[in-house]
Amino acid sequence: MNCRDLSRFLDEYLSGELPATVAGEFELHLSRCGNCDTYLVQYRETIALGRSVAGEIGEAPEELIQAIMASLKAAP
Repeated sequence: MNCRDLSRFLDEYLSGELPATVAGEFELHLSRCGNCDTYLVQYRETIALGRSVAGEIGEAPEELIQAIMASLKAAP
């Protein structure tokens, strides 16, 4: 698995939907790649911040959620 592959599987990994064999490769890559490990930490923080803000102002529009997710996936 490389960095680009990791970004494609991020949503499934965090939701627990990634097959065990792929999740193992994902985690192995994370253990060897500091950049991807940092990216995962930032991704989780972004989700947490988004949820905390959504809790304060109500539900975020689906279009906004999808735009943010697409932007995160497109990031290096």
